Amino acid sequence: MIKAVLGIIGGSGLYDLPGLENRRSEQIDTPWGAPSDELLFGQLGTLEMVFLPRHGRGHRIPPSEINYRANIDALKRAGVTDLVSVSACGSFKEELPPGTFVLVDQFIDRTIARHKSFFSTGCVAHVPMADPVSPLLVDRIEKAAIAQDIPYVKGGTYLAMEGPQFSTRAESLMYRSWGCDVIGMTNMPEAKLAREAEICYASVAMVTDYDCWHQDHRDVDIELIIKTVMDNSAKAQKLVARLAGDFPREHEPCPLGSDCVLETAIITAPHARDSTLLQKLDAVAGRVLNQERG
Repeated sequence: MIKAVLGIIGGSGLYDLPGLENRRSEQIDTPWGAPSDELLFGQLGTLEMVFLPRHGRGHRIPPSEINYRANIDALKRAGVTDLVSVSACGSFKEELPPGTFVLVDQFIDRTIARHKSFFSTGCVAHVPMADPVSPLLVDRIEKAAIAQDIPYVKGGTYLAMEGPQFSTRAESLMYRSWGCDVIGMTNMPEAKLAREAEICYASVAMVTDYDCWHQDHRDVDIELIIKTVMDNSAKAQKLVARLAGDFPREHEPCPLGSDCVLETAIITAPHARDSTLLQKLDAVAGRVLNQERG
């Protein structure tokens, strides 16, 4: 069995993970550049954990300038098997008020200015994304939310927009008409890259506002959002602590096969693969590439 290592990517308001024992920070270099910040390593009980603030400590990096490939590659190199994304979002539904945690199970990607794959010319891979989150990981997050009495909804579609500006009202109404539940700026291409790296992924979208479609909240109030972000951050820390306390110490194989997806995804013939790109894929795809060489 593979040892479970739980990774947490903290979004707006979550820049540290209190309660970790044997803490150490490490800057991990990747072939894709530098991740958002140093990785924080530690344990909660006997569970190994790795934390990365998505925007950097002090919230230095805007959504479109985050090096998503470096972040996921660094977490893979750190041994992360299961990854929970925690991020702020707006709500498209009256029944998802600020303070609600949405355990997302679908995404619509409207981002246009980001590197979305580790693979390119010289090594082509197509990973399935029909079911973009790992169900066992979501189930464990749900149990932690129940135990901590955190308002949550299981299932929902996350609309990923480019940002950093918020939506126009026309955009907000359009996305709402599509049946989306929440809107944010960071879960894509993060979820796609985690799938390519064979890391089980789940997203906790923490509602801060109603975007701008709501007739009683027709503008996004930054001051109110920041207050809600701080409240959500405190709940997120409790959620993560409970999740870690109950988490298995051995990695549970994903029923979707998201932790072994590259075994059937790489289609470039071995003789046609670019050696320089293969070197950059040593962490992400090394398990499969090394098997083929061996």
